[in-house]
Amino acid sequence: MKKLITSSILFLMAFSSFACSTFLLSKDGRLVFGRNYDWVSGNGIVVVNARGVTKTSFVGEGEKAVTWTSKCGSISFNQFGKEFPHGAMNEKGLVVDLMWLEGTVYPNADSRGALNELQWIQYQLDNSASVQEVIASHKAIRISQKDAVPLHYLVADAMGNAATIEFIKGEMVVHQDKELPFPVLTNTPYAEALGEVKAQRVGGDNSIERFAKACNMVQTFAQSTTKEDPVDYAFSILDNVAQGDFTKWRIVYDITNREIYFLTAGKRKQVSLNEFDYSCSKPSLYIDINSNKIGKVSADFALLSFDQNKRILQQSAVESKSHVTVSDESVNRGADYFRRMKCAQ
Repeated sequence: MKKLITSSILFLMAFSSFACSTFLLSKDGRLVFGRNYDWVSGNGIVVVNARGVTKTSFVGEGEKAVTWTSKCGSISFNQFGKEFPHGAMNEKGLVVDLMWLEGTVYPNADSRGALNELQWIQYQLDNSASVQEVIASHKAIRISQKDAVPLHYLVADAMGNAATIEFIKGEMVVHQDKELPFPVLTNTPYAEALGEVKAQRVGGDNSIERFAKACNMVQTFAQSTTKEDPVDYAFSILDNVAQGDFTKWRIVYDITNREIYFLTAGKRKQVSLNEFDYSCSKPSLYIDINSNKIGKVSADFALLSFDQNKRILQQSAVESKSHVTVSDESVNRGADYFRRMKCAQ
């Protein structure tokens, strides 16, 4: 199935077997968030996002844009250019990650400012320190329906809170606290996935099977007396729900220690949020997500130029063309957005 996207750079893929998995581990005060990114292309960059940057949302014609100034620095994983992440953690320990959810319906246009479904993630990382702040932002902003692809999100913060955020029949649906017995999300509405697992109907549906495996391993870890490092255990969960070569990125956010580990191209890398300067006056930094480096790579980040950001967009469009067609116009508009952000006066 192909989808031609001409007026937006919401490049996530119109593909029914889009398969991603996320979860949160919590034990003895340690918080670790894991995610698999499953897709035909593994191209991408890891980006440092600054505080004090004034931005206006990237939305289609006729939509009401929203303008804000980033309050928090963050490190994000981007496949289609800076400001449009697939997932990230900010310096406050907030993590937001996406998954495909067929049947998603975003809110109708109203008086609120609109963002696209990828920039919504960056907005939250720029402005929020907690899950509750993310949820509360729905009063002021909404995700645009225009050229949108269907997503839902798992969100976690440094206080140990977690929530799933979905958009069903135009309404935001949140599961948290007692309604979130397992902080796990795949590609099925949370309530439906939980119901299937409780009824032990897990065979034959890839998303439900991954959800069940992750729930079981998350619960086992929480109840065990194992001394296994939670980061290593998170990677073992990701291995168990991986989709072969289709799984391109394995990412583990150590929320407690503000560190991120990512396994790409067979190499495990590590970055520390505390090693970066998020001042707006500093130039944008990035590292290729498929870098051949191993271990700590914070010192290997380089300047992200307009041309490099555009090349990332172009390469991802080419590598994904079997499932999505991104027009040259969309690539150019997305690349040009890189130039529009300014430090707040």
